[in-house]
Amino acid sequence: MTEVVHRRVDERLGEFALRTLDPDADAPLLHRWVTHPKAAFWLMQDADVARVAEEYRRIAAHPHHDAFLGLHEGRPAFLAERYDPAHVELVGLHDAADGDVGMHFLCAPADAPVHGFTLAVITTVMAWLFADPATRRVVVEPDVRNTAVHALNAAVGFTVVGPIRKPEKDALLSVCTRDQFHAATRGDVPA
Repeated sequence: MTEVVHRRVDERLGEFALRTLDPDADAPLLHRWVTHPKAAFWLMQDADVARVAEEYRRIAAHPHHDAFLGLHEGRPAFLAERYDPAHVELVGLHDAADGDVGMHFLCAPADAPVHGFTLAVITTVMAWLFADPATRRVVVEPDVRNTAVHALNAAVGFTVVGPIRKPEKDALLSVCTRDQFHAATRGDVPA
């Protein structure tokens, strides 16, 4: 059973929400997203629907990693993952501190891109993560070549720690505190 865990209204683009992901029911939709050429940095270009379902069942069963389907005006529009960097993704590569939360997000491919949509998505995901008072910093590790996401990260307050080498990629470790996020979003998101 899926449940909405967060809602945010963007003044220009309307309502965004996150709901728990159903690995099996959502796999065909996610498959279209993660195998799209614009999702190359997601590293699932050759996956079939069964592999996508398997990956998200693995995430759902993991005690330190979970995934959520993002909705825009009630329709599936993005994917968000939350993880504990002390146990997933960055073990031995990052000095994890209490209150660190790792994040991945992916927007669905769009036939007609909407200006500001991806920024609204990352803002929604960050607002959701910081809605938990235990979250002190959000940590990300995008591919060093993914300049578009580096710009989005900077727009919501991330600062670059530096490059790190992961088994699957060279990544740019970046962090964002609650104060940095609120300063970057200029109070557009409630504290």
